[in-house]
Amino acid sequence: MFGASLALYLDADFSVLAFVLLLLVPDVSIAGYAINKQVGAAAYNLAHLELWPAILLVSGVLGDEATLVQVALIWFAHIGIDRAVGLGFKYADADFQDTHLNRV
Repeated sequence: MFGASLALYLDADFSVLAFVLLLLVPDVSIAGYAINKQVGAAAYNLAHLELWPAILLVSGVLGDEATLVQVALIWFAHIGIDRAVGLGFKYADADFQDTHLNRV
């Protein structure tokens, strides 16, 4: 997913600086863990669900809005990196390291 997102991003000639600056934005959702495990897991899982960038991508393509496509591709790239290194969805009753893919 990361490779495909990056290839499409570069092919569209979007800003590499924007890619680098926005790549980790979905990880801001980790702040939910400051409240408790349940809120943290829910926030993290929602921010790392492929549905949201997919909706953004379709909206951008159909509405001819390049910025939406750009953000969606960065978001997909972020999720792709996370999945590649074994970071999956979090369990509400477990530590941050426990994911649906493995224990990190």
